[in-house]
Amino acid sequence: MTINAATLPTAAAGPTVWGRMMKGQTGPVCVMLIGLFVLWYVGAVFLNMPGQIDRYARAKQDWTASQLIEATLAQDRPVLPAPHQVAVEMYKTIFATKITSKRSLVYHTWVTLSSTLLGFGMGTLLGIVLAVGIVHVQTLEKSLMPWVISSQTIPILAIAPMIIVVLGAIGLKGLIPKAMISTYLCFFPVTIGMVKGLRSPDHIQLDLMRTYNASRWQTFVALRWPSAMPFLFASLKVAIAISLVGAIVGELPTGAQSGLGARLLAGSYYGQTVQIWAALLTAAFVAAMLVVIVGLMEKRVLERMGVRA
Repeated sequence: MTINAATLPTAAAGPTVWGRMMKGQTGPVCVMLIGLFVLWYVGAVFLNMPGQIDRYARAKQDWTASQLIEATLAQDRPVLPAPHQVAVEMYKTIFATKITSKRSLVYHTWVTLSSTLLGFGMGTLLGIVLAVGIVHVQTLEKSLMPWVISSQTIPILAIAPMIIVVLGAIGLKGLIPKAMISTYLCFFPVTIGMVKGLRSPDHIQLDLMRTYNASRWQTFVALRWPSAMPFLFASLKVAIAISLVGAIVGELPTGAQSGLGARLLAGSYYGQTVQIWAALLTAAFVAAMLVVIVGLMEKRVLERMGVRA
């Protein structure tokens, strides 16, 4: 007896193309991106529509629905630029402009990225040192930990100008003040993550190290530090992204002439919303790439330690 494959139910015949696409990560991500682009276009039409209708009214010009939609997606200074407008602006300022030009987003990205990486390095080092002290010195845990937590209750927009003014008074300008703001933002997640990680070994593991008569340093190197690695990299992913935010915020109150923050300021001064969105998306892309790089480093380090995902 033979069975015709065409008569089999869909489930028995195998998953459909749609089912295979949605099974992995590519399909859901693509569907989400398409949905976001549709919402973006719809939002651009509705937000830009009142201004465009007003222009038609002042010019005493008749219009149709299709003309209105087309015009709302092609304004020079829209309330919300359409995705294709932002894409064109990014292409012009990234690929069609020399990277040494003040109009190049590559140039401005590097200026912001340099302070981001410096602040990230200092914040990571500070966070690890504080975490080691909090874990091993009970006095520091009771006295320092509340200050570490309360430090993050101060809005960064309020403290950034003070940091810049104070450092400027002692002759530190340019890269250092922005890096200090990044340090201020990123040390907190590193500290909290490392404290949790250094305390993650079980009591039986610590008792075993005492049985071997291991010193504090040997216990730290052989047990606490390896156990803290997953926690450290999880906090580093947060810290690297927030360091970029700190660098951009640090450029805002200084009236900087370069950097992604400077592009945002210039765009807001002159009503260039397309320029603002291009800088924002560039910053988001850079942050995503930095997180990916930290993730690759995490995978490599954990593999060297013998940990498999």
